[in-house]
Amino acid sequence: MLAAIAAPYLDSLNPEQRRAVEHGVTADGHVGAPLLVIAGAGSGKTNTLAHRVAHLIVNNADPRRILLMTFSRRAAAEMARRVEHIARKVLGDNAGVMTDALSWAGTFHGIGARLLREYAEQIGIDPAFTIHDREDSADLMNLVRHELGLSKTERRFPTKGTCVAIYSRCVNAETSIEQVLGQFFPWCSGWSSELKQLFAAYVEAKQKQNVLDYDDLLLYWAQMMSDAAIADDVGSRFDHVLVDEYQDTNRLQSSILLALRPSGRGLTVVGDDAQSIYSFRAATVRNILEFPDQFKPRAEIVTLDRNYRSTQPILAAANGVIDLAKERFTKNLWTERPSSAKPRLVTVRDEADQARYIVERVLENRESGTLLKQQAVLFRTSSHSGPLEVELTRRNIPFVKFGGLKFLDAAHVKDMLALLRFIENPRDRVAGFRVLHLLPGVGPASAQRVLDHMAETSDPVGALCNLPSPPRAGTDWSAFVEAVANLRYSEWPADIERARLWYEPHLDRIHEDAETRRADLIQLEQIASGYPSRERFLTELTLDPPDATSDQAGVPLLDEDYLILSTIHSAKGQEWKSVYMLNVVDGCMPSDLGAGTSAELEEERRLLYVGMTRAKDDLHLVVPQRFFTHGQHAKGDRHVYAARTRFIPDRLLGLFERTTWPAFAASPAARNTGPRMDIGARMRGMWR
Repeated sequence: MLAAIAAPYLDSLNPEQRRAVEHGVTADGHVGAPLLVIAGAGSGKTNTLAHRVAHLIVNNADPRRILLMTFSRRAAAEMARRVEHIARKVLGDNAGVMTDALSWAGTFHGIGARLLREYAEQIGIDPAFTIHDREDSADLMNLVRHELGLSKTERRFPTKGTCVAIYSRCVNAETSIEQVLGQFFPWCSGWSSELKQLFAAYVEAKQKQNVLDYDDLLLYWAQMMSDAAIADDVGSRFDHVLVDEYQDTNRLQSSILLALRPSGRGLTVVGDDAQSIYSFRAATVRNILEFPDQFKPRAEIVTLDRNYRSTQPILAAANGVIDLAKERFTKNLWTERPSSAKPRLVTVRDEADQARYIVERVLENRESGTLLKQQAVLFRTSSHSGPLEVELTRRNIPFVKFGGLKFLDAAHVKDMLALLRFIENPRDRVAGFRVLHLLPGVGPASAQRVLDHMAETSDPVGALCNLPSPPRAGTDWSAFVEAVANLRYSEWPADIERARLWYEPHLDRIHEDAETRRADLIQLEQIASGYPSRERFLTELTLDPPDATSDQAGVPLLDEDYLILSTIHSAKGQEWKSVYMLNVVDGCMPSDLGAGTSAELEEERRLLYVGMTRAKDDLHLVVPQRFFTHGQHAKGDRHVYAARTRFIPDRLLGLFERTTWPAFAASPAARNTGPRMDIGARMRGMWR
């Protein structure tokens, strides 16, 4: 066996990173045993994975036979850019050619869609299928629900969104509907048989309309891999399979991966069990915890525990929190960044004081040279930031809040995409309904008749063109039919401009802020120009949408600097110089809704850990002692007292600098809080 090529380009890596990069790599194309890289927060995970891919290519691995799966298309593109940069140090100008051949880099869903189109004939589906996003899936579910008479039951049947959530959890967690209802939707348990009937009809409707939903991309891929011959064929296309953020995978993704690489040879997964926080998407920490024992011999484990982000006191506190977890890979983050400043555990009276404290610290840091955008306020749930947003607005401090409306959820963008999907697949009833409802005088009944007529023929567009205009549609009908006929055979990406020109009169009629929304449609055209076809554009935009839209609170247009507000879930993977965490109390962290089972509590603990490890230099955990609750039935509006989160017990307090704000003895008003503080102490003591 030949040794790997001497690699001075790896000299910048620390010993553990280099061990992960060089594992099983030799110059003769040898495919190594399975590898699990436990990559702690801030440990250079992306850099390590990019070096491993580049090291494979430098040592004669065929980049066309490398499958790299990430959790966003942007992450895959960034990974490819880094791989080329690293490989160029060895291969020179040939690096670009080699890394351009790294064509199998993308998301699980994107790779799944591509393979399904390639193997469509072998698995009995039409390769021209279109893909529904979550809202489209809910709309189709609602249509089927209505057709089955489930929208007129004596007892309230679950809403379309709840039905889609139940269906999605069953599929992704590979769990029976009875288990899903019992654990996550107990209020729907009485509808088990009706939901089974609904889901069967929903699947049938998708198949008739030649559409797949987001979950189908994994489900069909997994089903395809259950055929031994197809699984062997797909698996033989790749020598190396690498997966990022493995702690965020669900059971379905794990089963796909094991079918691709049953022996584990050539398989590398990277992740951190301590950052597994997406169980609401059916992700399970069990995948990464159980990974090493899926193979014989057992997968090798390399732990990256040197942190390049945070100071040692911040890491000591974060390590203390996660060290109390019931089950985890042993890992204690360390750094060469010393500091005398411990993270602050700040007690305040209420949410109003919490907001004032954060604003004062933010402005103080700004005066010391830390930009607003280098500071972030994190919270467990989006609603927790309400009082802070009011205070920031009052003090005229610009901010951006992450976790809001997505670009593709904006009504006008969905209208345009529905038209393009209807052109691509005229049997897509959800897209058809949405587009037809844009026409004045066309209601649900008229739209139903039009789509029924189209479904009965082998040429649905021809059938549409020959239909008489609905009575109240007028000239809008003929303009619509002409647009559909022209767009069906026009060139890409010119046809998206033609689609916009048809849609703009309806945009002006429907929305008062049409001019603002028109800017989004122009942006959509610019995005479209980067795709080779309408099919690729619709597929990839649905699977990996842009983040923001002009009709939501976003980056302030008139401010170069702005404070970051974010849920902890949205903050994962980010970092800031200063981090403030709101409501570090029981009931908020852990959430009342996340404290039902041991597994839920452990995920809440990991959420706190993820939030703490976002901070580079300065970390503040804020503990309000009381909350104002509204409308508590007979008790009315009142204050309730809160206890410090159970995830920071007394034995960890030495890892923090404990402060109280404001100093309660500093003013006559503060002196009046004494009795309440005694009561609060007793209340907190009940939870220790």
